[in-house]
Amino acid sequence: MDEQRTVKVSKFLSKHLRHEPGRIGIRLDAQGWVAVDELLRACARHGVTLTRAELEHVAASSDKQRFAVDGDRIRANQGHSVTVDLGLPPVEPPAYLYHGTVARTLDAIRAEGLRPMNRHHVHLSPDRETAVRVGSRRGAPVVLTVDSGAMHRAGHVFRVSANGVWLTDCVPPDFLRRRA
Repeated sequence: MDEQRTVKVSKFLSKHLRHEPGRIGIRLDAQGWVAVDELLRACARHGVTLTRAELEHVAASSDKQRFAVDGDRIRANQGHSVTVDLGLPPVEPPAYLYHGTVARTLDAIRAEGLRPMNRHHVHLSPDRETAVRVGSRRGAPVVLTVDSGAMHRAGHVFRVSANGVWLTDCVPPDFLRRRA
């Protein structure tokens, strides 16, 4: 499978495993899983014909490890706007985590902190480099440092997804700083 097709399929899967499963006629279970065969049939009905091997290639080759395959089922690792319970236990975060954004969002973030917007959680990166990549998807990146250790001590809950993305409900402005 060439790189262009891999990216196209990954975006299609992300859209439907995270946001619009009903649009292609699949139903996610409470934890976000769907049977691989059901997904492949639904993809084919909507013009995206895939083999199981191609699906597994997309899941395995994603630089962000967006998907988890467990036997005969698949799900997105995080980023859902539909209700799912990924079953991720609360864990103590590292002292600092990072969030990549762009300058035009800074005024709102300074006023309101980081909010999940259309997702269920705020996504945080374990390192600056990842946050730079995330922020650069929308323009010149700005990296915010999150005092996750202090947040945890203040009672905020953190979880970490299978692909290393840290999740929390929100990040109040007092726990954020911009690093030059």
